[in-house]
Order: sequence, then structure tokens, then C-alpha cells
Amino acid sequence: MRKQLAGTALLTAAAMFMVNLPETEQNNPSVNHQQKKGDSQSEVGLLPDGQVPVNLVETIDGDTIKVRVMEKIETVRYLLIDTPESKKPGMCVQPYAKEAFLRNNELVKNGSLTLELEQGNTRDGYGRLLAYVFVDGKSIQETMLQEGLARVGYIMNPPYKYLKLYKDDESQEKRNKENIWSRPGFVTKWGFNGCSP
Repeated sequence: MRKQLAGTALLTAAAMFMVNLPETEQNNPSVNHQQKKGDSQSEVGLLPDGQVPVNLVETIDGDTIKVRVMEKIETVRYLLIDTPESKKPGMCVQPYAKEAFLRNNELVKNGSLTLELEQGNTRDGYGRLLAYVFVDGKSIQETMLQEGLARVGYIMNPPYKYLKLYKDDESQEKRNKENIWSRPGFVTKWGFNGCSP
């Protein structure tokens, strides 16, 4: 049974979890980091709150993980946050990238991992699944923002369920000047400036 996500609801217990794009879009690295709408759907068991349980395979960096969902390996890019780069080809390791990776890795290994999708924003241009990520019901995105290890970014197709909350968290950390916010000019609206020594 398949059903399109409707209205402003993200996922309901009866809805299908959208996880696939045509192969041509999944494997095209020349596509910009922009969010794409999924074209096909795959059935996955949803929890009552609309989240999908997954198993961690690997932590990639501060805002990306690999998970197993319904026997399929998916690379998951965290919706609405951006952390300094540590593994992007042709780019240096940026300040706080290691800290963001280590904290993300600690969080995702510390309980039951679940994903929540946003209506209309299920894949980026690299074919990665876009999701809100939770451990034991606590938002990893929010924790990373609250600890000054991430900025709000990639707001491509609003509205987003947690955007206001995330912006509030980011504003608080800007005022506190912690971690990424402690270096003037390091955080920009496009990403981060500078390399680690």
C-alpha cells in the first residue's frame, strides 16, 4: 500500500517512508548540494510518532551518517544543519570539524536511532537521504546547534517543521560565542572559512 504525504503532515503511521530516487540522480556527483523531491517510495515500519527506526553503519562526519533501513544501506545527510568539513575532496580540514565528528559519533552510538523525513525534502543532489535524526527521541541536530558545533543551513524548500527551533538554538549559541561562533568571520551564510593549522 502506497500513499503520498499530504497537507502539512510530515509522516503519519499510515504513510510510506520515501527513500528512493532514480539511479541516474543517485549517482551523479556533479549535481549541486540542493534538495530534491523523491520520485518513488518504499515501505518502512513507522513508529507512532512518525519516526523510522534504523541501525547505525558508520559515522561519516559531523552531519552525515550511514544507516541500515529495511536491509538497505542509506547515507543520511542531516536536514537543516551544516558542520565544518573534514572529508570533502579538495578541501582542507576546517576548525571544529574533528569536534563535530566526534560529538556526532558519540551521540549516534548512545541509544536507539530513528529518522524523520520532511515532506518534499527527501534527497539531496548527491542522492543522500535528508532526515531529522534522533537518539532515544532527542534531536541530534538540536544538540549540535546547542553545543556550537553546527550552523543552520541548506534551507531549500520551506516550510520545515523544526526550522524555527533550530534558528533559536543557533541564535543562542551566537550570543554565547561557543565553538564555531568563537572565531569572528569563521561562519558564513555559505559555510565556513579557514583551515585547521
